[in-house]
Amino acid sequence: MTLGTLGEDIGAMIMLTDRALALNPNYASGWHQSGNLRLWAGYPEIAIEHLEIAQRLSPRMQLGHWRSLIGVAHFLSRRFDQAVSNLILAIQQDQGDPVPYRYLAASYAHMGRPNDAQEIVARLRAITPRVIPGDPLLRNPEHRELFLSGLRLAAGEEA
Repeated sequence: MTLGTLGEDIGAMIMLTDRALALNPNYASGWHQSGNLRLWAGYPEIAIEHLEIAQRLSPRMQLGHWRSLIGVAHFLSRRFDQAVSNLILAIQQDQGDPVPYRYLAASYAHMGRPNDAQEIVARLRAITPRVIPGDPLLRNPEHRELFLSGLRLAAGEEA
């Protein structure tokens, strides 16, 4: 996860995670990490599958974080309604994590719900002054632009 976060070859990081899962297919944290890496690499459908496996293997996993990742995956697949429902649950579980607020605001913006988007941005600003992150971990340029353009719309900046 660290190497994937730092911008190393994400394909190599995915292969290492796959190898770990081949050695121990019941490793919930490995499935979780695999879901994260695939989300960043631009494979939201596979990310959802792997995150759901992680949740089944470790039902006590922090629900808010899991819902946030599933919400991001639905957002990247342009299923904004499903993203919204998961991201709202994530925020209810952890009101201090800015990630679900950002994706929720971007979802509302892309859904044509500017008032809801602006309300979420206001709540986000109570947590952090940085609405638009400096370097999202998304490696797929189309996904990155979908996210950033939604946030710019939600924040009232030009898209």
